[in-house]
Formats: sequence, structure tokens, C-alpha cells
Amino acid sequence: MAKILIVEDENRVAELLKRGLEESEHIVKIADSVSSGLITFENQPFDIIISDVMLPDGSGFELCRKIREQNERIPILMLTALGTTDDKLEGFDSGADDYMVKPFDFRELEARINTLLKRRAVSSTDKIEYADLRIDLRTKSVFRNGQPISLTPKEYNLLLFFVQNADRILSRTEIAEKVWSTHFDTGTNFIDVYINYLRKKIDKNFDAKLIHTKPGMGFIFTNK
Repeated sequence: MAKILIVEDENRVAELLKRGLEESEHIVKIADSVSSGLITFENQPFDIIISDVMLPDGSGFELCRKIREQNERIPILMLTALGTTDDKLEGFDSGADDYMVKPFDFRELEARINTLLKRRAVSSTDKIEYADLRIDLRTKSVFRNGQPISLTPKEYNLLLFFVQNADRILSRTEIAEKVWSTHFDTGTNFIDVYINYLRKKIDKNFDAKLIHTKPGMGFIFTNK
């Protein structure tokens, strides 16, 4: 059971989501704008936030950024009719953990909610090290050769997935499903875009490269 905040201005959609999630024994609150969503978030504790992008007083991306200023850990899932690569990239850049395009299957929504809630669980270790890379899981700080590296929330999650699966080839499909909780759409290239972002921060200024492309197969994180 989780406490869920839904930010959606279409009353019919909001009520359908609320009813379905309450049938799964979740506790659900609804807000219908950026301002009311932010106020509700600040006044009550929640386990996960589900937000539309197009809201009457602004963008769900704006709401996401404001929430991230206060809380880096709470999962945020965006629901929207905007499904281009640029839209998805803006959503992830704003701090969203996942992105579903309307219309969607409610069973898939529930599966993604469960995945995000499991990912939020506190790790039993405080840090992960690989070669000269160190990740502090408590503070979400990243260092390479002792130098701090600033990452966006999605870049951090991508790096963490790479490190946890070091020395193993990862396909674009697996990365999409495990990091973005979505099926890989061969018509978009957001996986490659984010890996390029991460490479520029993790590898560009260092002699030893950690992220390698395996043509026709995917990517591998290794120092071998």
C-alpha cells in the first residue's frame, strides 16, 4: 500500500485513476494544478507522485522541478499525450523517473508504480565503487578519481544501473525497461541521448573510458 498524489486536471481521468488505485489498496489524493499539487505535496507525505504534463496553470515539468528542489528521492511518473523524444527528454531532465503516454493500460501503470516504489527502497549499503568511480547512495553523490561529478536524477539512475551490471552487455531494451520502466521504442533515440550525456560527464575528461558501445548488441560498463 502506498500513498499516491495524482496531479490531473481532467476530472474523469483523475477519478478513474483514483478508483483503480484505491481498489489496489493505495491511498490516493488528487490535485488539479501545479499550485495545488505543490501545496498538497508540501502539506502531506507521499510515496509517489503521478502528474499530467499539461495543467491549467503551468507544466507538470515545472511541478516536477519544484518538487525535486525539496525532495530528490520521491518517485515521479509523468502521464501525458505528448510522446515525442524531446517531450520525454524534457520530462526526464526535469527530474521525472518515468513517463507514460496516454492512452495507457492501467495494468502497466500499476506495474510501473510498483517498480518505482521498489527502487525507492533504501539500499543496505552506503556506497558502490568500480575502478576509480565511487557512488555514495546516501547522498547520491558521484566521484571519479576523487573529482565530484554532477548528474541529473535520470543520469544518476542510468549510471547506477550500469555500475550494478558492470562487465555485462546491456541492450537498449533492457536499459529502457530497467531504468525508465518502459518498453524501448525503436522510433526514438532517448536511450542513446542519455548515454551520450553520461559519457560526457563520466568519461570525457578521463583517460580510461568506462562506457563502451557494442555494435548491434548495446552497451557495456567496464574498465577491462
